[in-house]
Amino acid sequence: MTKKIAPRQIYLLLACIAPVGKLVFLPAHLARYAQNDLLFPALVQYLVQAGAVFLVLLLAKRGMSFYEMLENTFGKIAAKILICIFGLFLLYCSFLPLLEQQLFVQSEFYDTLPSLVAFGPFFIFSVYLCSKPLSSFGRTWDILAPLAAAGFVGILLLSVGSADFGALAPAGAAGGSGFLQATAGATSWFFDAAILMTLLGKFEYRKGMAWKGTLCYLAGGAAVLFFLATFYGIFGPLAFNQLFGFSKTSKYFAGITVLGRIDYIFIYGLALVMAFYVALPLQGGIDCAVQAIGEKKYLRTFLSIGANAVLFALLIVLEYRMKDVLSVISGTLFWIFPIFFLLVPALSLLLRRRRREV
Repeated sequence: MTKKIAPRQIYLLLACIAPVGKLVFLPAHLARYAQNDLLFPALVQYLVQAGAVFLVLLLAKRGMSFYEMLENTFGKIAAKILICIFGLFLLYCSFLPLLEQQLFVQSEFYDTLPSLVAFGPFFIFSVYLCSKPLSSFGRTWDILAPLAAAGFVGILLLSVGSADFGALAPAGAAGGSGFLQATAGATSWFFDAAILMTLLGKFEYRKGMAWKGTLCYLAGGAAVLFFLATFYGIFGPLAFNQLFGFSKTSKYFAGITVLGRIDYIFIYGLALVMAFYVALPLQGGIDCAVQAIGEKKYLRTFLSIGANAVLFALLIVLEYRMKDVLSVISGTLFWIFPIFFLLVPALSLLLRRRRREV
């Protein structure tokens, strides 16, 4: 019998774990284009993503995986091709979070070590995670969710007293072009509904789960919006240059001079949760490949080693071209994301079992 993820664990993923993926580069990106209006592009993205989450959770009513829905409608060959395309998208999604983590870990924790040494061990950890089926991580989310919530609350409590929320006024100062650029680019950080697609068939739908899951996601989004307001209230016009804002806002807490950097307790907690979150799209992409090929002994392990090796090599090659990578992913190819996280779930609601000839 296949182990199922509990609905509670899906809610925890959406409310507590998904928000940590929005704390590294996204605040600076929003501030660069939208300046003091950075809350509005983030709000639009959260509302759109919440709608996509709602659609995916409605699909869960069918009790089938995304691959099974495709197979029932288009047949095995087409389903294998389509699920592989979706898997490639998830691997593409994984690159920006990995780049964020690499630069964050090297900058904040191991600034004197080469990135190969500082971040290399993460890929050993990632190989292990990605060799396990997604359905086995429900218990992990039970543990990570309180850690994420405590870390987030701790950082906010230490930061909010230093923020001048008046810096967010007057609204509309960035203009329409700034709002549109920030909104479009921010799409690259919002693919949680696509990750949720890979979990279809791995949890049972319960009554009201669609709207409950959506509310959980919006609750996590509200916490991120409050952090963004605090972030800009502290850094103001310089916010666009603070790539690792969540690790810097708390250092202005007045008690730091007496107590020392107690904020690192919360920063390390969030960094641990991020390590698991960063691996999620990669896990989802590998799971799609396994569904297309068929479950075989050691297949996940070999796929995990191969995918992680390729991504590790790309990170080494592109280590000093971060601006170019960000420009391509969030500036040029941002339109790829809504195709998969919004259009695919919407069209999937139209999938029906094809008639079989007698």
